Amino acid sequence: MSMTLEMLLIVWGVLTALLLVLLIYRSTLSIHEEDQLYLDEAEAHMQKEQDEIHAKMDRIVKPLWVLGSASGLLLLVSAGVWVYQGLLGPQ
Repeated sequence: MSMTLEMLLIVWGVLTALLLVLLIYRSTLSIHEEDQLYLDEAEAHMQKEQDEIHAKMDRIVKPLWVLGSASGLLLLVSAGVWVYQGLLGPQ
């Protein structure tokens, strides 16, 4: 395996690990999310908590998309490098 392919796979592994961490974080946030809240004035703090959860979930949508796309792209590039090196034959 060449140094280029090794570096691509290391970077892919790091990006994929970050993606998994963000996915786990999002799932822990969604556990605390309520579908419907029936609040009176005494429970207004619960609405504030739900708004904070929604803001956090909205903030991680773009990083999830970017990391997922980068991970998929690096995997395809790594596969392309592997095939290209295979076509060149052993050196």
